[in-house]
Amino acid sequence: MFIGLVGIVIFALTVPMSKLAVEAFSPAFVSFGRATLAGCAGLLYIGWVKAPLPPWKTIKKIFFIIGGIVIGFPFLMTLAMSKGSSSHAGIVLGFMPMMTTIVGVIRFKERPSKGFWVASLIGTALVLIYALIQGAGQLTMMDLLLLLAAIFSAIGYAQGGDLSREMSPKLVISWAVVLSLPFNGLVTFLAFQQEYLQVDINYWYSFLFLGLFSMYIGFFFWYAGLSMGGISRVSQVQLLQPFFTLIFANLFLSEKLTAINFIFAALVVLSILVGKKMLVVRAHS
Repeated sequence: MFIGLVGIVIFALTVPMSKLAVEAFSPAFVSFGRATLAGCAGLLYIGWVKAPLPPWKTIKKIFFIIGGIVIGFPFLMTLAMSKGSSSHAGIVLGFMPMMTTIVGVIRFKERPSKGFWVASLIGTALVLIYALIQGAGQLTMMDLLLLLAAIFSAIGYAQGGDLSREMSPKLVISWAVVLSLPFNGLVTFLAFQQEYLQVDINYWYSFLFLGLFSMYIGFFFWYAGLSMGGISRVSQVQLLQPFFTLIFANLFLSEKLTAINFIFAALVVLSILVGKKMLVVRAHS
């Protein structure tokens, strides 16, 4: 749970950093460029550990990860960030834990108990209630993009967590970004504009964070946590991500942070603690 939480803290910075990046770069350059940067880092790591190419059976599973968290989620989320605030996005993406659990149940035959489902639904409901209180009850194009992004993310998270039970979590994300590097590199090249060279260094810092941490290093922790504790259980730590995102949005973007944020954060933490104690029967890998 703690290892997964480290990954979530890193991911919580993704939304405000993306919001900052799209102020200077196009959504396509940000989303595919960060994947290209992660691919270069992954290539260095694979070369350093001299890891052999995975068998075709494993590569087919990695394609789900590529579609989910290397291409699908970053592009949809970054596109959404060009249309609204990072605080709003952080709350809507609170759906991801439930979606990740559903994918784990359907694809990998995990069997959460009824009590676990109740705790998960309560946690997700709290996030929804919070969104309604903040005026996010009406679906906009931004909301639809974020919901689609959450679905892609859940697929990539669940598949990566399951595959990390068979091979090193570091190699799982490394092969995902390396195998997709030719495509991501081509799109990044096409999306690059000459004026980006004149952009303030702070925007480049946000871009570097997205590439090295959000797209790569964060998964070292996240996939390791999912593989050790189970997709259904550890994915509930994601319920904290919206509130970490709100705090970071306040620190880096000066977006308003109110007392009600902390009230709901405490309630969500309670639902996670309850869910953690509920039985989750895992299928053998």
